[in-house]
Amino acid sequence: MNLKKMMSLILCITIFTSQAQIIEKIGKPIDYVSTLVGTQSTYLLSNGNTYPAIAMPWGMNFWSPQTGKMGDGWMYTYTAEKLRGFKQTHQPSPWMNDYGQFSIMPMVGKKEFDQDKRASYFSHKAEVAKPHYYSVYLADYDVTTEITPTERAAYFRLTFPKTNEAYVLLDAFDKGSYVEVIPSEQKIIGYTTKNSGGVPDNFKNYFVLKFDKPFANVSTFADSVLTADRYVIKADHVGALVGFQIANNKDQVLVKVASSFISPEQAELNLKELDGTNFDERVAKGEEIWNTELKKVEIEGGTVDQIRTFYSSLYRSLLFPRMFYEIDANGQVMHYSPYNGKVLPGYMFTDTGFWDTFRSLFPFLNLMYPEVSVKMQEGLANAYRESGWLPEWASPGLRNVMVGNNSASVVADAWIKGIRSKDIETLYEAVKHGANNAGPLTAVGRAGASYYNELGYVPYDVKINENAARTLEYAYDDFAIYQLAKSLGKSEEDQTFYKNRSYNYQKLFDPSTGLMRGKNQDGKFQSPFNPFKWGDAFTEGNSWHYSWSVFQDIEGLAKLMGGHKAMEIKLDSVFSLPPIFDDSYYGFPIHEIREMQIANMGQYAHGNQPIQHMIYLYNYVGAPWKAQYWLRETMNRMYSPNPDGYCGDEDNGQTSAWYVFSAIGFYPVTPATDEYIVGSPLFKKATLHLSNGKKVTIQSNNNSDENRYIQAMKWNGKNYTKNFINHSELIKGTNIVFDMSNTPNKNRGVSKGDLPFSLSTQ
Repeated sequence: MNLKKMMSLILCITIFTSQAQIIEKIGKPIDYVSTLVGTQSTYLLSNGNTYPAIAMPWGMNFWSPQTGKMGDGWMYTYTAEKLRGFKQTHQPSPWMNDYGQFSIMPMVGKKEFDQDKRASYFSHKAEVAKPHYYSVYLADYDVTTEITPTERAAYFRLTFPKTNEAYVLLDAFDKGSYVEVIPSEQKIIGYTTKNSGGVPDNFKNYFVLKFDKPFANVSTFADSVLTADRYVIKADHVGALVGFQIANNKDQVLVKVASSFISPEQAELNLKELDGTNFDERVAKGEEIWNTELKKVEIEGGTVDQIRTFYSSLYRSLLFPRMFYEIDANGQVMHYSPYNGKVLPGYMFTDTGFWDTFRSLFPFLNLMYPEVSVKMQEGLANAYRESGWLPEWASPGLRNVMVGNNSASVVADAWIKGIRSKDIETLYEAVKHGANNAGPLTAVGRAGASYYNELGYVPYDVKINENAARTLEYAYDDFAIYQLAKSLGKSEEDQTFYKNRSYNYQKLFDPSTGLMRGKNQDGKFQSPFNPFKWGDAFTEGNSWHYSWSVFQDIEGLAKLMGGHKAMEIKLDSVFSLPPIFDDSYYGFPIHEIREMQIANMGQYAHGNQPIQHMIYLYNYVGAPWKAQYWLRETMNRMYSPNPDGYCGDEDNGQTSAWYVFSAIGFYPVTPATDEYIVGSPLFKKATLHLSNGKKVTIQSNNNSDENRYIQAMKWNGKNYTKNFINHSELIKGTNIVFDMSNTPNKNRGVSKGDLPFSLSTQ
């Protein structure tokens, strides 16, 4: 073959390979989901801080393989070599840790309960990790473990070698547990109380395990002692080992397991979720359920990695907040209250922090899953009735972490987006109560409420940490309450009161630096001031991150900064500044600092929430093409479908929902308004199947990595120049067409009428 022919062939192969990477049509979205994204994380560096959740959408119980020690928040790390068991988990993040957990571990050849001694080597080469199905080979025991879940139960299928020494361990963990083995029923029952806080004194997670084979022998352990033929034990740390005789190689033991926060009887009822199906049928049903939810957003025309990243992110967006309710014998919705310890009627959801998720996760659910959102709103009303407060971080009850009063945003955005909760009057009372009072914990209600109510800000010098962050978030939350009051037709007094407080962000703007800055009680700015100092006046960030937290009034912020051009330059600076930092408040670089430093995007810290909306702000100052450029950069560089696929904590769907929204082509910069801000659609086509039966199609002509700029946009065939779209129009069903190019269109989206909502322009 001569050189010319060879080069031609190479060129053809290259073109074919490049084209072959583009997926034009998705069959089953679940095939593109990896539950391992984000699992390659450590305490000092987060690439997601996730675990491979084996679960149904918003399920009450998740399951996860467990590589970490009992009580370790990093229950599964991708680089680990051994598995200690398979844990029922309710952990929202390693920082919050777990509650109500217990684990199951199959073994061969030895009766072992010690978590180190029982651990088995495993390999990702012999692991299948999907939302609805998990399988792994335990090399030390020649056992394959398979798991498939329902909302409150799970099927285990354990494949053993031929042996008279097969065992299954139930570890109820420490801090107070109980087990009872009932051989006549091939059953283990009991409870675990292990938790990391946020529970009443009577908290228990009652479990039941039902085996399909008789027990050859029974042992139980208490703390460090294993005793044969003892069937009931209660102590700090207990568990059970049941033995089986496996007659043939590859024979299987099936285990049905369920649990309840209400009672042992309710756990038995929850086990009925597995009735009428065998293991394989349950796997098929789980796949069907996940595909139904994932298919509500159909993507076409992306690379394999883009499709995998998208649907893996969508999967993460449908896990939290999780159900904390159960169905009783009469078919009624009931819940154990994590606030007062009573069993009460109605919905309850938990395991989410609103500081993270008010930004895009809840707006995404309001858009695409309103039937779930309305249940969540009822759950919030129940939380208020049972605790006297709306939670800001629930896991499962009130937890004392993070800042802000962003439950106001979660309630208001739902109502503004058409989620018609029957409890709205209770919720309105709740958001007003939380907005004007300090709560029983620093992170409940508003820390520094008395100062904020009097001065319009939380002072720097009154020993309330992260005071500037609190002030900025309180001002936005006041805006959310104003929007809710206006929509509900509340008194002019209420509307004016909360609208006026929405401008409190102005009190912290420092004209000398053009940034937000802590202010002392006497009205003077705190000094010395280092805009690169993390923490102190701010939360897990610095002034360069938090100065953009004026979601409700970007036009007002631009005026303070000197106008649109001045703000545009300030936005540019976030990316052009070096990733320097002052970590003196913490005494060491917290993982969020390190994640910003290594990302090579200047001061832009996408791995944490405060700045995640910032890129979209170019739309407010008439430079939308810069948003289009940096959004693609962020999607391309900060996300992947690999175990290190996030650039910081995934945080209960927030960082994932950012990607899902941004890949579709718009984002809710200001929850509790009717607007989404236009970005740069990643795919050639996206179809949103809304719950009202309408469809939104988003076609992006000539789309590619280079062609990331919007040349023109049409809405139902008509030219559309605005940098925003309205939720109320979107849900009527619409056809959006983008014409994409590799050069910016600097004449589009620049007129006053093209700019998005800002409070001061209304």
